[in-house]
Amino acid sequence: MKKLLILSATLFVLGLSGSANAYDGTKCKEPGVCWEPKPGYPAQVAGSKYDPKHDPNELNKQSQSIKEMEERNAKRTEVLAKTGKFVYDVEGQ
Repeated sequence: MKKLLILSATLFVLGLSGSANAYDGTKCKEPGVCWEPKPGYPAQVAGSKYDPKHDPNELNKQSQSIKEMEERNAKRTEVLAKTGKFVYDVEGQ
């Protein structure tokens, strides 16, 4: 009875480990490169109805804000070098 219990537990554990390697429905070109479009979705997004067509002004907002931040920091550094005091709001000066 004890042997049967150990054997069934061993088979159960082996069965669980085998299910981790089950086929997941993807066709991999090579290990780790398994992307494929869902049914009805184009293989190439550019030029399709799913192409987001981003506005260049929206894409440049972050780079513009970084540029403005660097300009403010340069002004703060100049004021600090001249007066010896750090002034956060340098726009009024």
